[in-house]
Amino acid sequence: MKGSKGVENPAFVPSPDTPRRSSASPSQVDVSASSSVPRREDSQLPEPQEPQKSPEPPPLSAAAQVSQEQPGPQLLSELGEGPCGWGSFHPRCLQRCNTPRGFLLHYCLLALTQGIVVNGLVNISISTIEKRYEMKSSLTGLISSSYDIAFCVLSLFVSFFGERGHKPRWLAFASFMIGLGALVFSLPQFFSGEYQLGSIIEDSCLRTRNSTGCTSSASSLSNYLYVFILGQLLLGTGGTPLYTLGTAFIDDSVPTHKSSLYIGIGYSMSILGPAIGYVLGGQLLTLYIDVAMGHSPDVSEDDPRWLGAWWIGFLLSWIFAWSLIIPFSCFPKHIPGTAKIQAGKISQAHQNKSVSLHHTDEKFGKSIKDFPAALKNLMKNTVFVCLVLSSSSEALVTTGFATFLPKFIENQFGLTSSFAATLGGAVLIPGAALGQILGGFFVSKFKLACKNTMKFALFSSGVAFLLSFVFIYAYCENEPFAGVSESYNGTGELGSLTAPCNANCSCLRSYYYPLCGEDGVQYFSPCFAGCLNSVSEKKPKMYYNCSCIEKRTEVASAAETLGFEAKAGKCAARCANLPAFLGIFLVTVVFTFMAGTPTTVSILRCVDHRQRSLALGIQFMLLRLILLGTIPGPIIFGLTIDSTCTLWDVNECGIKGACWIYDNIKMAHMLVAISVTCKIITIFFNGFAIFLYKPPPPGTDVSFECQNAAVTTVSARSDLSKGGKER
Repeated sequence: MKGSKGVENPAFVPSPDTPRRSSASPSQVDVSASSSVPRREDSQLPEPQEPQKSPEPPPLSAAAQVSQEQPGPQLLSELGEGPCGWGSFHPRCLQRCNTPRGFLLHYCLLALTQGIVVNGLVNISISTIEKRYEMKSSLTGLISSSYDIAFCVLSLFVSFFGERGHKPRWLAFASFMIGLGALVFSLPQFFSGEYQLGSIIEDSCLRTRNSTGCTSSASSLSNYLYVFILGQLLLGTGGTPLYTLGTAFIDDSVPTHKSSLYIGIGYSMSILGPAIGYVLGGQLLTLYIDVAMGHSPDVSEDDPRWLGAWWIGFLLSWIFAWSLIIPFSCFPKHIPGTAKIQAGKISQAHQNKSVSLHHTDEKFGKSIKDFPAALKNLMKNTVFVCLVLSSSSEALVTTGFATFLPKFIENQFGLTSSFAATLGGAVLIPGAALGQILGGFFVSKFKLACKNTMKFALFSSGVAFLLSFVFIYAYCENEPFAGVSESYNGTGELGSLTAPCNANCSCLRSYYYPLCGEDGVQYFSPCFAGCLNSVSEKKPKMYYNCSCIEKRTEVASAAETLGFEAKAGKCAARCANLPAFLGIFLVTVVFTFMAGTPTTVSILRCVDHRQRSLALGIQFMLLRLILLGTIPGPIIFGLTIDSTCTLWDVNECGIKGACWIYDNIKMAHMLVAISVTCKIITIFFNGFAIFLYKPPPPGTDVSFECQNAAVTTVSARSDLSKGGKER
C-alpha cells in the first residue's frame, strides 16, 4: 500500500476495542492534537507497514505510538465529546442517557410531539376552526400551508449553519419553537369570547320558510387567521432542525450499518404522531368548546351547531414539547465515542469530476459567504439531485393520499366521514410506520452500501408501482341518487334537485343532509325528499310522509309496520370490494414507505460528510416547493378529484362551494393515472441515480471536523464494489 497524503478532516483514532478494517496497521494513523501546530496539506505519512505474523510488533514511530493511546480528557473536550450536563454540573444520573439510544429516545419523543401537533391536531381541528371563526376553506388552507412555508424558507440556512454547531442545542431550540407554536395556535380560544349557538335549520319540507337572502358580511373573528398562521410559522421553524440536524446527528453517533435503523425508527415516530393526534383530538372534540368556562350546552354532538374543545390538545403539546428542552440542552456536542465511530467509517460520496470540495479549512461553513459555494457543490452532485427528485415524486403521492384517502373511501364505499377517516388512518399510519422501520432494518441487517441501498429503494418502489393498479379494480359504481343519476319517480330532470314533488318545500341547496329512502334511492336532504314529519328519538333519525319517495308494493307493508319511509344517512353500498381494497392498499403503503428510509440514507452517503445537513435541508425544501412535492401534491389531487364532481354545493348567492357527489369510476381512474405517473418518475430517477453513482477510491475516510483539534486517519484498503456491504 503506497503512502498517501493525510486527510485534512480530523477523525478520532479507533481504540483497541473498536473493530478495525482488515488490513489496518498502527502505522497507518497519524494524530495531531495540538491546535497551535499549523496544518500542512502536503504532509506525508510514514510508509505503512504490512501486518506481521510474528508476535513481536514492528518498531513504531512516535505518531503511531500516540495513535495507540486513548485520547485524553482535554482532547475529548476539544472534540466536543463530554458528559451530559450544564457547564461544570454533570449529574451522574444523566450519564446513562449520554448514548446514541438515549438521544434517539428524546428525538423520537420530539418527532412524536411534532407529528401530533402539525399533522394530527391541526388537521382534525380545521373544520371546527372554520365554523368557530367563520373562515372559508381557502383561508384555512393558507393556515395549513404556513408550516411548509416556514420550513422552506429556513431549511437551507438552519442546515448549513447548524452542521458545524451544537446540534443537540439546536434541537432544544426546536422543542422551544414547537411548544411556542402550539401555545400560540391555541390563543384565539382565550380571546374570542364565549361561543354563541345559532338557530338550528329545519330540515323537513316547509311550505313557508324564512328567506335567508343573499347576504355576506365579514366577521371580526376571521382576523384570528393571522394568529393561526403565526402559530404554524413557529411550528415550521421548530420542525426544520428536527429533520435536518437531528438526522445528521444520529448518523454521526452510530456506525454506518446501524444508522438506517435508527433513522427509520425516528421517522416512524413522526408518522405515528398524527395517529395519536387524531385519536386525542377526536376524543377532545367530544367535549364542549367552552368546557373551561364551566358551560353545559343544551345541544348534543349530533347537533350541527356543536363545536368541540379543539384547543386542549395544543396546550398539552405545548407543555410536553417544553419539557424536552432540558434533556436536549444537557447533551454534549458529540456523544462519547463519536470520533471513534467516525474513524471506522469509509466515505461513499459520489465521485464526479465536476464535484469537488476544496474548502477544507475549519472556518468554511461559518460565514454566509460560503453558502453559495456549498449549495453549488451539492447541486453539481447528479446522484443527489436524482435522489431528491425521486423522493419528491413519491412525496406527491403520499401527501395526496394522506389528505384525500378518507374522502375516496367515503365516496366509493358509501361510508360516513368519521368511519372513512378511521379506516384511512388505520391503513395509512401503521403501514407507513412499518414501512419506515422495515426499510431501515433491512439496510442495517444486510449492511448495504450506498449503491445497494439505492437498489433496495428501487425494488420497493417497483413493487409499490405494481400494486398501485388496485384502484382500477377496487372502485364501486355510484348508488342511485335522486336528481343526479335517478329521476324523482319519472319526474324532474337529471342534474336538477328540484322536481314537482318538492317544488313547494322551499329547500335550501346549501344544506346537505343525505337521506336513504325505502326505495333504495338516496336523496339530498329530507326537504328535497318531500318529507313532512320526523322522529328524532330514534337513531338514525326517521322520516315519513315523504312525497318524493316511491312506495313500492313489495315493501309497502314493511314500511307501514315500521312507520317510516326514509332514514338519515347514506344508503348502504352494495359493493363488497372494501376489504380487498384495504388489504392491498396497506401492502402498497408499506412498500412505498419502505423506500423512504433507504433514500434518506443514500442521500447522506452520496454527499460529502460535511454537507449532510445541508443536503437534507435541500431535500426537504424541494420536497415542498417543486412541482412534485408536498405543497402542490394535495392541490393536484384536489383538482383531479374535483374534476370528477357531478353535484356541487351552490348557495343562495350562486357561489359554488364543496362537491357533494362524485363519479366513482372516473375518480378511481384519475387516481390511478396520478399514482402510476409519479411512480414511474420515482423509479426513473432512482434508477438513473444508480447508473450515475461512482464510489470513491478504496480507502477514502469520512471527514470529521472539530474546532480546536486535528486528528487525521488514513484508512486501509476496502473494496465496496465487490461485497456491497459496509463494515
